[in-house]
Amino acid sequence: MNFIVLYMKFYVDTSVWGGYEDVEFSEWTKLFFKEAEQGKFSVILSDVTLKELSFAPEKIRMLPYELGIKSIETIELSDEHIALANKYVQEGALTEKFHSDAQHIAMATILKVDMLVSWNFRHMVNFFRIRQYNSINLKYGYSIIDIRTPKEALYGEY
Repeated sequence: MNFIVLYMKFYVDTSVWGGYEDVEFSEWTKLFFKEAEQGKFSVILSDVTLKELSFAPEKIRMLPYELGIKSIETIELSDEHIALANKYVQEGALTEKFHSDAQHIAMATILKVDMLVSWNFRHMVNFFRIRQYNSINLKYGYSIIDIRTPKEALYGEY
């Protein structure tokens, strides 16, 4: 029997990197990154995430470079990303105060990643907000986005 292997791309936001050392989230975060190190999926790392990580403790800041993730792709914020992020704010899905969260969602949407992975329950991993983002995405001709926690993004059964 032959199986088709689908190589997944996951946009990983700042909260996941921070979750590596967080008591509440470290178990699932470490398992998630272990699978990334095994090459089970590709990690998308944005300049927005790197900027946010610049304010984190050094151990967290260095994780993207030290974990040994087999496939990591870096991307930069573009005018199209900014425009879509602005739509999320203009349409009331997020406030201007959380514009960087809108940028993460816009980047992941436009890149058509398989999933945005986050521990941000207030603005990202939130059923009602995801519905808002997807409504806005469809309104402006973009695909829907799937947003999940690292625990939900694991291949293995733990």
